[in-house]
Amino acid sequence: MRWFLTKGRRLNRIYVAFMSVAFMMGIAGALQAPTLSLFLSREVEVRPFWVGLFYTVNAIAGILVSLWLAKRSDTQGDRRKLIMFCCLMAVANCLLFAFNRHYLTLITAGVLLASLANTSMPQIFALAREYADKSAREVVMFSSVMRAQLSLAWVIGPPLSFMLALNYGFTTMFLIAAGIFVISLMIIIFALPSVERVEQPADVALTQVSGWKDKNVRLLFVASMLMWTCNTMYIIDMPLWISQDLGLPDTLAGALMGTAAGLEIPAMLLAGYCVKRFGKRRLMVLAVAAGVLFYLGLILFHSYEGLVVLQIFNAIFIGIIAGIGMLWFQDLMPGRAGSATTLFTNSISTGVILAGVIQGALVESFGHFAVYWVIAGISLLTLVLTSRVKDV
Repeated sequence: MRWFLTKGRRLNRIYVAFMSVAFMMGIAGALQAPTLSLFLSREVEVRPFWVGLFYTVNAIAGILVSLWLAKRSDTQGDRRKLIMFCCLMAVANCLLFAFNRHYLTLITAGVLLASLANTSMPQIFALAREYADKSAREVVMFSSVMRAQLSLAWVIGPPLSFMLALNYGFTTMFLIAAGIFVISLMIIIFALPSVERVEQPADVALTQVSGWKDKNVRLLFVASMLMWTCNTMYIIDMPLWISQDLGLPDTLAGALMGTAAGLEIPAMLLAGYCVKRFGKRRLMVLAVAAGVLFYLGLILFHSYEGLVVLQIFNAIFIGIIAGIGMLWFQDLMPGRAGSATTLFTNSISTGVILAGVIQGALVESFGHFAVYWVIAGISLLTLVLTSRVKDV
């Protein structure tokens, strides 16, 4: 970890604040997301179609709101104040879900609050990038360690979410999430820095008006979207496939998710250490190749032990693309950290939308097994697209 010890630097409070906020907001998010479908079906008592519609509307609204806020964050105002506002909206969203069981209210006001709340994480990473650039910190490792906090949160969050929801009720779970967001807000107010914007030269500003005009940005967006489509299709289908088709214990799904999340942490940190030597494109190609092996393995190996071992490839895949992928967007769009980070997160949201539609149609028509053949095919296409994006 020489990157934060260089030149006598100590582990300062700003570094600790960034890591703490990433971890705590990751925990709060991981408390809500895993049990959302269960909440809608049991507490709100809606049919599966309306559960799926909620996810779709939530993802679309998230893309629109985050793009609008990202554009403003890169051109005006204090990014830290925007993060504080989004964190406050997260608290309001938790309180709404804690005490409201009216579907129309949740899919309107709830989705709007959630869209504003979810913008906080890419903005925190954008602020971290600007802080690392200004303080001459090692950007890749700084971001990788921050991203590892989210993976750690997802090792702890989902089991805790089910324990709280099933044993103490959804109201308690959402109130605890709200409390964690309040603590995060206090850390943001008192510990995170306001980073002065670096004025871009006129020629750079003109060429970077829209990152979407760069063919490499477009190509990386499509590749990233397909990566997350594969991952989300697996997450949606795997619990049902394990119990209905393979006849394995229901608890295996949680064990596989926790194992993958735990293994992602060393994968992220190792990628952050190696990126200078090998470059972002090589590491991303390696990650997608690991994803191809993982999805092909799901077609071939169906035992308890085999599925657990395959999580090594899944962790390499997600661990690298989650950290290095975001940095690749930022490097392709210099001076626009907020827009670049949001473009990355929107590739995830778009992947979620596609995954829900494709997975549902495949299972309805051909069964669960067909899902993994399609995922394997998509991952091969993603490998080709990723290899064509320029290294930065």
